Amino acid sequence: MSISEFRAKVIGGTPLAGTFMKTPSVDMLEVLILSGLDFVCLDCEHAPFDRTTISACMALARAADFPVLVRVPSGAPENIGKALDDGAVGVVVPHVTSAEVAEKVARSARFGHGGRGYAGSTRWAGYATRAMPDVLAQSAAETVVIAQIEDPEAVEAADAIAATSGIDALFLGPADLSVAYGHDHQTSTDLQTAMERTGAAAKAHGKGYVTFVADADRAAAIRKHGFSMFFIASEHAWILQGARAQVAGIRELD
Repeated sequence: MSISEFRAKVIGGTPLAGTFMKTPSVDMLEVLILSGLDFVCLDCEHAPFDRTTISACMALARAADFPVLVRVPSGAPENIGKALDDGAVGVVVPHVTSAEVAEKVARSARFGHGGRGYAGSTRWAGYATRAMPDVLAQSAAETVVIAQIEDPEAVEAADAIAATSGIDALFLGPADLSVAYGHDHQTSTDLQTAMERTGAAAKAHGKGYVTFVADADRAAAIRKHGFSMFFIASEHAWILQGARAQVAGIRELD
């Protein structure tokens, strides 16, 4: 999976496997790239990433021609701009609750009047080695903007959010949405209905449909709703699973 082909695959519905990276370490990203994943997303909403670490991770990602997204802490323009300037192929934006919010997010990630500030001196733009038309064309072709649907009002507005120009995919957040509906589990009819409604909106407007799953079995179980891009667990979860399995094996020794 190269950076240049990533956006087309997100929109086109190709099954994609990625994960949230919680450890702010370029070495961890290097290991995850070697695993065969299609993409990695630095979780800057729920993990302690600083600008220097993000920059180092993006230097590796660009050198490896590997798609790395950033889940920004919020949809503020400065959060989106920093992630993209550092080299992210795109952003995952939490709590997009309406078409108005979606339009602001999309504008912040796209060049143009009132949108992303143009700087040809960033890593993403090639450190002033490339012409403006080339940089603008790359943004139009490659930048991915994923809106998280994780509030009941977002589900209600899913069709309008999906119709927003500049939004490439909808990310249904099963945990946040379940909690927002008042549940302490992810098996409610509320969540199932939200999956169906949001999936229909994404399909109607030709947008990618994304979610978080604990494992591939869960991905297979909910594929019927139209999901094609899966954020599978995190490196923390995989470290724990692997370690616990080996510890259990030692405990069973005579």
